[in-house]
Amino acid sequence: MSVVSFLESSVLPYPPPDVLLAPMALKRPDKAYYFAFICTIFSVLGGLAGYFLGVVLLDFLIELNLVKLETIKYVERWFDEYGFWVVGVAAFSPIPYKLATITAGTMSMSILPFIIISLIARGARYYLVAALVRAYGKQCDKWLQKYIDRLGYALIAVVVIGAWYAS
Repeated sequence: MSVVSFLESSVLPYPPPDVLLAPMALKRPDKAYYFAFICTIFSVLGGLAGYFLGVVLLDFLIELNLVKLETIKYVERWFDEYGFWVVGVAAFSPIPYKLATITAGTMSMSILPFIIISLIARGARYYLVAALVRAYGKQCDKWLQKYIDRLGYALIAVVVIGAWYAS
């Protein structure tokens, strides 16, 4: 589970650790929060690996003239304003977290806010899964397998609407 959590946050497309966390928490409810802790820590460590991959990737792209400096500056300004929220939403939702981690490194997001929002959002995601499975057992496991992506997309819609409304 720790290896999957690490790799899913940095380079692998799937499976998300939830796929392992829910059945493991179902089998050992007394260790559900421990499993959520392991997923959280290794996911954030994988996120840091993705972050540093992004730093190297930007240098590589610039060296090969594959991106324009004006484009980087534009995206960097945008990421400076919204990057904290981009990482948070990606860390909690079905949006691939690794895209946010690599982009955060590429755009030189401050490392401390990156770590803080990653810990909060990833922890919220995994502890929520563990709590639901502990509370509702097999019914919750089946429901999560069926609706977790829809729940994540609904969260994204709420955040976008809230940001639009606030501005």
